[in-house]
Amino acid sequence: MLVDGGGVPLALSVDGANRHDMKLVRATLNNLMASRPTRRKQHLCMDKGYDYPTVWALVEFWGYTAHIASRGEPRPHRQKIPKHRNRRWVVERTHSWFNRFRRLLIRWEKKAANYVAMLHLACAFVTLRAAEVMG
Repeated sequence: MLVDGGGVPLALSVDGANRHDMKLVRATLNNLMASRPTRRKQHLCMDKGYDYPTVWALVEFWGYTAHIASRGEPRPHRQKIPKHRNRRWVVERTHSWFNRFRRLLIRWEKKAANYVAMLHLACAFVTLRAAEVMG
């Protein structure tokens, strides 16, 4: 799932649980629902599971500035910069919101199309909640 800075889902793709996340990057970027702003640089933050040359090339092709942690290297000590914060909590918070939908937490649907439809419905609720339309 691709999430913006406010926790609003922008794209998702579905595959089996035994499929590696790095193989879903192309499908997720192809399913992008919102048009990207062209005036500002767009950043894409990913964890160590996406540190592959194919992912780096794909992210560069899409015009994103990649922030991918390197595998096999210790995490560098970063000094605190007041206006720069970690943004990983936004993704984790959005995943937590999705876990509130019991039908998504345990996949009961046999057909992928039905599961994707439920994901889109959950995305709509999460987006409305993030926009503070619903309480």
